[in-house]
Amino acid sequence: MKVEKHAIPRILIGASGSGSGKTIFTCGLLQALKTAGKRPVSFKCGPDYIDPMFHTEVLGIPSRNLDLFFAPENTVNYLMAKHAENGDMAVIEGVMGYYDGLAGISPAASSYDLAKKTKTPAVLLLDSRGKSRSLLAEIKGFLELEEESMIRGVILNQVSEMIYPQLKGLIEGQLPVKVYGYLPKMVNCSLESRHLGLVTAKEIKDLQGIVDQLSEQIRASVDLEGLIELAGQAGEQVYKPLRLPVPSAQPVRIGVAMDKAFCFYYQDNLDLLEEMGAEIVPFSPLEDRELPRELHGLIFGGGYPELYLPQLSENRAMRQAVRSAVEAGMPCLAECGGFMYLHERLKGKDGVSYPMAGVVSGESYPTDKLGRFGYIELTAKEDTLLCRKGEMLKGHEFHYWDSTNPGNAFHAQKPLGKKNWECVVSRENLFAGYPHIYFYSNPEAAERFAAACRKYRAG
Repeated sequence: MKVEKHAIPRILIGASGSGSGKTIFTCGLLQALKTAGKRPVSFKCGPDYIDPMFHTEVLGIPSRNLDLFFAPENTVNYLMAKHAENGDMAVIEGVMGYYDGLAGISPAASSYDLAKKTKTPAVLLLDSRGKSRSLLAEIKGFLELEEESMIRGVILNQVSEMIYPQLKGLIEGQLPVKVYGYLPKMVNCSLESRHLGLVTAKEIKDLQGIVDQLSEQIRASVDLEGLIELAGQAGEQVYKPLRLPVPSAQPVRIGVAMDKAFCFYYQDNLDLLEEMGAEIVPFSPLEDRELPRELHGLIFGGGYPELYLPQLSENRAMRQAVRSAVEAGMPCLAECGGFMYLHERLKGKDGVSYPMAGVVSGESYPTDKLGRFGYIELTAKEDTLLCRKGEMLKGHEFHYWDSTNPGNAFHAQKPLGKKNWECVVSRENLFAGYPHIYFYSNPEAAERFAAACRKYRAG
């Protein structure tokens, strides 16, 4: 197969840990690049589905995930090159701490791993409150932990204009790294958090105002031209194009739940279905009284249905329409919050059990603790809607609710760990469970879902 090469200018924004301000800084940087006349595109390292929503709000185009657990190196480089075609610079937001990878013990799938395998220069955003010379030890450790760290610069966060020149001189005088600027403490530029991480972008009342304020500060105190120059030093990506199924001559319409309650999706999953001939048709289980017409499949993603239980339950017409469609054989894929919605009942933190769609027997209920968090490998124990027996999908779980009926069609295994369990409620036309799956870990799963939708249409 022909080898492709791509060399879009790009940088990765990393940090020493979570909660460092990577997301809001990345948004401010994207806005600053737009103001400077660039056409930036953005990516998120890892499985997070909330941070890319913030990038999308700034850019007006979808941000996508790059994940070396979900997909092999060649696929990740292919996807980056594919989605960067319409831009002139890519910004990648890192995940957790720069070297934090699988199971907390491996660098695999870390920001560092992504920077190295995509040949992307990295810049660390460092919390510098209450530090002076100790910053040297911190940065030196990051530079020397791996033989080739890919770290080319740092930005000092939460330092004053007065002390910055002194810190910059110390760092650049003793370490082989460039300081690209600083940010002062900006109390009005923080983002609210919730149990799954940040609140969603749509819930921030004045997100654009926050981003504009941060963008103005970045233009004043960060070496934007220097970052653009650094991005131009990124290495050439080399990859083989993927062999994906040919689009069907018989298109299908797939209804995708998209509103405040259901908004967690990997954009590449939807893109792949579209490449296979599907039309994505958004609808709202909160607001709409009926399903869109002439659907041949349904997808319910994750989100926060627990925040809208009365409204979801009171929409009896939609609950009945969903149940009737699935019972009539329409293929349905439901993940996490979508899986919760398909239950007979969903219990809120108020202790009240609310009637839901009734596709899955049993009740979803709060546990007040994070359950089965992290990456998983899913192996089919039987033939299912997406996989044949013995085939594997990769995914991620992050939820505070559980189920009296989690299913047992797949065996879930934590990578590099011993923890494992059974999951996923499966029927001929149903895949429903807590895992968020990634189609590029097994593109045939997407093709099987599209084929099931075509079969339903024909029937």
